[in-house]
Amino acid sequence: MMNTAPRHGLARVLSKHGVCSRTQAAQWILAGRVSVDGSVVRNPEFPVVIGRHRVDVDGQALDGAPRIYLMLNKPRGLVTTAKDEHGRDTVYRCFDGTTLPWLAPVGRLDKASEGLLLFSNDPAWAARITDPRHGLDKTYHVQVDTVPTPALLQALHAGLEDDGEWLVAKQVEMLRAGGRNAWLEIVLDEGRNRQIRRLLAAHDVGVLRLVRVRVGELPLGGLAKGAWRLLTAAEVSALGGA
Repeated sequence: MMNTAPRHGLARVLSKHGVCSRTQAAQWILAGRVSVDGSVVRNPEFPVVIGRHRVDVDGQALDGAPRIYLMLNKPRGLVTTAKDEHGRDTVYRCFDGTTLPWLAPVGRLDKASEGLLLFSNDPAWAARITDPRHGLDKTYHVQVDTVPTPALLQALHAGLEDDGEWLVAKQVEMLRAGGRNAWLEIVLDEGRNRQIRRLLAAHDVGVLRLVRVRVGELPLGGLAKGAWRLLTAAEVSALGGA
């Protein structure tokens, strides 16, 4: 009988397990830190069948790596990537000096945005959270450079097409207003790139601050800017739909 079990490159297997990025996995493999079935492999594309071959990193079984789930209060000015080609500071600066394993961001916040950002080394959990079918609402507090009229709030809720994409806010509510600007609470149920900024810009409204304050039922709460905390088991289960 012909064996049809799928084979994947070794570097991809490491990254899919969430222990490191694919680039970092290739570096580990070339450095001789990774073995397959007890033999050191230095080829990042070495074919592996998940569940059949034992993969070790520094002598530790890949499947034995503990799963980590945490939330960060992302400061403004950091990019959500492991390494920026332009040399800008990244969100990983917030983990300097810790003993955390490799963690990947679950979703993104752009450089100018702040607030709740999830991280994990559990790719299956992360995929459930970012899957639009999972239906996790994301709530933002947005300071805008005008005091919106009821008609504008209704237009944001009604949505519009921009560059071939339909942009719409699930909910929009005025939180407070001053003389020239206001804070809105905007809820999204899908994650299009820079959706809130694009939606507001289409109505000639500028964003002064944008803070994600909730993902699903998980609030940012009083977590300090740049600080992080591990999620509880109940929070992990609620977010991941387990």
